[in-house]
Amino acid sequence: MKQITYKQVLVAAVLLMTACKKYAPKNDPITFGASYTLNIVTDKAAYKPGETVHFSIDKTLTGNITVRYRYMGETLKEETLNGNTWQWTTPATDFTGYMVDLYEMTDGKEKVYSSTGVDVSSDWAKFPRYGFLSKFGQLSNADIGSVISSLNRYHINGVQFQDWHYKHHMPLAGTPSAPFSTWKDIANRDTYAATIKAYIDSIHKYNMKAMFYNLGFGALNDAAADGVQDPWYVYKDNAHSTKDVHVLPKPPFKSDIYLLDPSNTAWQQYITNRNKDVYAVYNFDGFHVDQLGDRGSLYNYNGNAVNLAATYQPLLQAMKTASPDKKLVMNAVNQYGQQGITASPVDFLYTEVWSPNEGYKDLAMIIQNNDIYSSNTKKTVLAAYMNYNLADNTGYFNTPGVLLADAVIFSFGGSHLELGEHMLGKEYFPNSNLQMRDDLKLSITRYYDFLVAYQNLLRDGGTFNTPQASCTNGKASLANWPPQNGKVAVNGKEFAKRQILHLLNFANATSFDWRDTNGSQTVPNTIQDMAIRFTTTKTVSKVWVASPDINYGVANNLAFTQTGNDVLFTLPSLKYWNMVVVEYQ
Repeated sequence: MKQITYKQVLVAAVLLMTACKKYAPKNDPITFGASYTLNIVTDKAAYKPGETVHFSIDKTLTGNITVRYRYMGETLKEETLNGNTWQWTTPATDFTGYMVDLYEMTDGKEKVYSSTGVDVSSDWAKFPRYGFLSKFGQLSNADIGSVISSLNRYHINGVQFQDWHYKHHMPLAGTPSAPFSTWKDIANRDTYAATIKAYIDSIHKYNMKAMFYNLGFGALNDAAADGVQDPWYVYKDNAHSTKDVHVLPKPPFKSDIYLLDPSNTAWQQYITNRNKDVYAVYNFDGFHVDQLGDRGSLYNYNGNAVNLAATYQPLLQAMKTASPDKKLVMNAVNQYGQQGITASPVDFLYTEVWSPNEGYKDLAMIIQNNDIYSSNTKKTVLAAYMNYNLADNTGYFNTPGVLLADAVIFSFGGSHLELGEHMLGKEYFPNSNLQMRDDLKLSITRYYDFLVAYQNLLRDGGTFNTPQASCTNGKASLANWPPQNGKVAVNGKEFAKRQILHLLNFANATSFDWRDTNGSQTVPNTIQDMAIRFTTTKTVSKVWVASPDINYGVANNLAFTQTGNDVLFTLPSLKYWNMVVVEYQ
């Protein structure tokens, strides 16, 4: 999980002293500012086909309010809202996203009050929306419930427990028959078994999954006493005189981390048994496996060169064989070893993004490469830390930087590890120096509703292409992906009977670096009434648009004309991201 340079480790150690002082959640999305209107809450993050969704709203609406259930741009059902709670039995189709909104007809026009997404998926790994937890001190049930309720509102369906464990080579504190009630983690923070168990229980209540984090091949300096043997390690020389070590500052860390050979079968047996100890005590749903990227030249105990990237697949296979009913995911630091990881029994792909992959185009490239590696069978989660330098001090995330990054990640079919007790700004997850302003709380909720509601267009098939589209009335200049100065970027995806045009507004972007490290990205100028010409040889039956920035993400049909191969329509407005769907006969 952590960046592999010593500089980053030192930064993390300094931040440790200032970032871990408070355990209470600070980003409850229900506590909005003055612009807040209405919040729709579901009782789970995802549902099985045919399961009943229980909805609630936190304000009473008067008038003739209609509940509308939609799939893509089509209305499936409508009913009158009566009261502040209602329920809906989901259709039998698996792996489907729906949008549910509340609206009223006023003077012949729709007034949308709010919306939410509903994910009907029997397996969370099909459309992973990954969150995290990083603080396991003595927390109250109210604090724990508030954090997980918040993640549920974002439809987070899997949660990574970061740095919860006792030792890297012995993640369970104690034994299955006599587990410890409290222990010190790697950074000497107090960790409570009761907190971990309460978090897992709360997560499961919302049909989320709990994944325990650990380095897949690390040991602390006391590992020999716990049965870890010298022939299992990797070395910097072929005479096994110097073990490869990830150095950490002491204090606050209690040990450096020494690296094992992931392909060593004795180590595999050892660590899979230790993982079984974890599962015997804690009801985790799987293992989030970490690595440290490219470590340079390495050797095993016998003096043979070790290709570290090639060792991940056998390690993961051994883990799956040992615990076949548990999920697996492994971090590919800057894509290191990703092809072998993809070929292993992981359930989705996870990439922690570092330099030189600093451009928006790099985020898209990583997602597309992962799609290729997996033949579009395993979706991607990006650990991409926003406003990185800004997070050295207390303050706020820069809303346009976060939303532009999410717009790129989501439009290319990925999701973003960014939400937990707080939003992430550093690879050291407990760092909560930056908070979300009210506008970001509102917007990020809409973005996750959008990701769920339209997941079958965003993350479920299709082929990326370069459609022919242009602006004909001078309101903007369009250019196919990647972004260009002064342009609206067009990211296209083609289905059998649909063409998607993702319009990403970089027209006045100050930078094309997704990290927005100093929080300098500016709010895009909203473009009104942009006339679009789209060229196709097919006969168009419908054009509609949806955006997380407009009208709560609810789809709106657009008037269009088709003359020969030219399809003309007008977009009412574009702020950050519009998804235009052209449907064919």
